[in-house]
Amino acid sequence: MKTAVSIPDDVFEGAERLARRTRRSRSRLFSDALKEYLARHTPDKVTESMNKACAEIGEVEERFVSSAARRILERVEW
Repeated sequence: MKTAVSIPDDVFEGAERLARRTRRSRSRLFSDALKEYLARHTPDKVTESMNKACAEIGEVEERFVSSAARRILERVEW
């Protein structure tokens, strides 16, 4: 789909430089950028990414970290 958007000159110039450097078309660059933005700001995608990162890390129990986190959370007003 084709569409027209207005963006600040400095953003356009930065995009032009990046497109040339990465040897991608402007259309591809803007499309990729918008996909990344949507992925970062869609709550389900954010949750999915966090869950994936936590799964990769695993559940390693460190007494010091747990104790420090508990003390900090006890001071926070909920």
